[in-house]
Amino acid sequence: MAPVCLLLCLRYRNLLGTRISTHVSHLIQSSAPSFPSGNQTRARMIQMCHYSSTKHLEVLSAATDFASNKSAVLRGAKETIDLENIEVSALDEIDDKEAVTISVPSHLPPSSDSLRDYVDKSETLSKLVQLGVNLWKLEQRPDVGSMLLRLDFEADVVPKLLFLKDVGVEDSRLGYIISHNPFILTQSLENLNTRVNYLKSKKFSSETVASMVSRAPYLLSFSVKRLDNRMGFYQQQLNLSVANTRNIVSRLPRLLCGSLEPVKENLKVCEIELGFKKNEIQHIVLAVPKVLAANKKKLIQIFDLLHNTMKVPHHLIVKFPQVLNTKYLRVKERHLFLEYLGKAQYDPTQPNYIALDNLISLPDETFCSGLASAKLEDFYLFQKTL
Repeated sequence: MAPVCLLLCLRYRNLLGTRISTHVSHLIQSSAPSFPSGNQTRARMIQMCHYSSTKHLEVLSAATDFASNKSAVLRGAKETIDLENIEVSALDEIDDKEAVTISVPSHLPPSSDSLRDYVDKSETLSKLVQLGVNLWKLEQRPDVGSMLLRLDFEADVVPKLLFLKDVGVEDSRLGYIISHNPFILTQSLENLNTRVNYLKSKKFSSETVASMVSRAPYLLSFSVKRLDNRMGFYQQQLNLSVANTRNIVSRLPRLLCGSLEPVKENLKVCEIELGFKKNEIQHIVLAVPKVLAANKKKLIQIFDLLHNTMKVPHHLIVKFPQVLNTKYLRVKERHLFLEYLGKAQYDPTQPNYIALDNLISLPDETFCSGLASAKLEDFYLFQKTL
């Protein structure tokens, strides 16, 4: 503000000097005719006018000296300051029109709890969203968000997408794979190729490999040694042939990815707690591989209902192993309804035998009309009493 004040002083000096000079000249000229006669009086009046003009000139001289001392500053101010475009303080009030013209530089936020704050600024994240990747799932996992932000889409992501498409993965599954296993984007193409070639060397067809990769996103993140050890484990534990091992793994490829501890525990439960023989367990697993990865408590619960409540022997459960993979509540409701009607008969040697596969697979309407010989509305009313 000081340079502005100096400019104002300079303008005031010029105006003041002009007005004082005019005033003094006018005063001297206008006073001459009114002087009274007499030399003494005339001399006195001239002396008073001279004194007055001297005082005004002293004021003018002082202002001139002040301006002269600041001339260097004023010259610099004239060169660097535009009075019509003075920079506004951050605390000064501005009107709405001026506020609209203010532009804020865009940049990535230094930190955030959500990846959505970065989507508009990151090409990698925006393209992943277009592929169907669920960023809200990935941001809940430690360090995954920062890893994705460091990836270059063209250099790091595109080659992996093209590789998956070459394997046979459909476009609609790319988002699913990355959503569950974003670390596949950090794998080298050499390692990915090696793992695919290993699966093909085990006589998995190209279509089967594509299906396995699509349903088990972590499959290609494991080394060939680990994959080979898993294949050998199932073959030895279940006494399976190579073809049967390939069969259960292709139908449930996550058996090659998850921990082996739950699988070992389920095998012990089936043999020790549920009382199945080893050859029966083998038959059950070949028919329903999900039994190996099932929740132990649920497996025991549904077996208890079948064997101890419904009095279904082991050999019938082995004949219809899909019942072990059925929802517990579905089997319980249908059995209790048949029992209420007096038709809960699961012994094939007795009349009105009801096979387990029909009990669990038929839709409600067919179950009521074909097995229970009852109305669908009656079954729904019975369910409300449970």
